[in-house]
Amino acid sequence: MPKSRAKSHPVGFAPAVILVEPQLGENIGFAARAMANFGLTELRLIAPRDGWPSDRARAAAAGADAIIDAATVYPSLEAAIGDLTFLLATTARPRGMVKPVLTPAGAARDLAARGAKGERTGVMFGPERSGLDNDAISLADTIVTAPVNPSFAALSLPQTVLLVGYEWLQARGSQPSLGRATKCDGPAAEGLDLSGTRQATRAELLALFKHLESELDRCGFLRPPEKRPTMVRAIRNMFHRMGATEQDVRTWRGIVASLSGSNRRKGKGEGS
Repeated sequence: MPKSRAKSHPVGFAPAVILVEPQLGENIGFAARAMANFGLTELRLIAPRDGWPSDRARAAAAGADAIIDAATVYPSLEAAIGDLTFLLATTARPRGMVKPVLTPAGAARDLAARGAKGERTGVMFGPERSGLDNDAISLADTIVTAPVNPSFAALSLPQTVLLVGYEWLQARGSQPSLGRATKCDGPAAEGLDLSGTRQATRAELLALFKHLESELDRCGFLRPPEKRPTMVRAIRNMFHRMGATEQDVRTWRGIVASLSGSNRRKGKGEGS
C-alpha cells in the first residue's frame, strides 16, 4: 500500500484562489479548470484587465462553469482579502522580505490544517507578465515558491494554480481517484488493479515451472546439464519479478502447451 504523503486532515474550508490583476481571460479559465480538478471552488478576481464576465474565460474553463459563474470581482486586493485569517503569496523569488518561505507541498499542509480548524485562507497569484508586486507580497503571511529549475523559474499562472491545487488535495489526506470515472468503469487507483483476477499462488507457479521446464528439457534448451540449475533459477526469478497473476499463469500454460503441441506435430510431419 502506498504511504500517504502528508498527515491526514479533516475536510474543512478550502483556500480561496485570488488572481491579482489577471491579464488574459483564457488564463482565468485555465486556472478555473485547474481548480475544479483538485476541489478548489472559490475564485476571487482583482481588476481583471479584460473585464468580467469573460467569454474567453468560460471557453477555456472547459466545463468548470460553476467556478466561473461564482467568481467574485473586487476593486482592490485589500477588499478581496478582508475576511481571511491566513494569506499566501506565490512568487519565484522572496524579494528580500523577511517572511517564511514554503514549498507548495508545505504550504498545502498548512492550508489543510488551518482549514480543518475553520480558518479562512487564501493564495494570491500575480499578473502573468510580472507576478505579484512587493506591495501585494507585503500583505501575505508566507511566501510560496516552487522547487523548479533555478535558471528557468517561469511557471505560467494556470500552472501555478494547478500545482498548488494538486498539493492541497494531497495534503487533505484523502485518497483521490485517478482519471475520469465513466459508466463502464470507475476511476483508476494507484497500484495494480486485480479486480478481474488475483495474484498467482505458489502452487500455481510451481505447476507452471514444472510444465515449462519439462518442455525445455524435452527440446534441449536446458543444456549443458551442469548449467541447468542456474538456468532454471533465472527463469523462475523472471516470473517472480513480474508478479504473475493467475490469469498470467493460465496464459503461459496455454502458450507452452500450444508451442509444445505444434513442435510435436511438426516433428511427426517431418518424419512421415
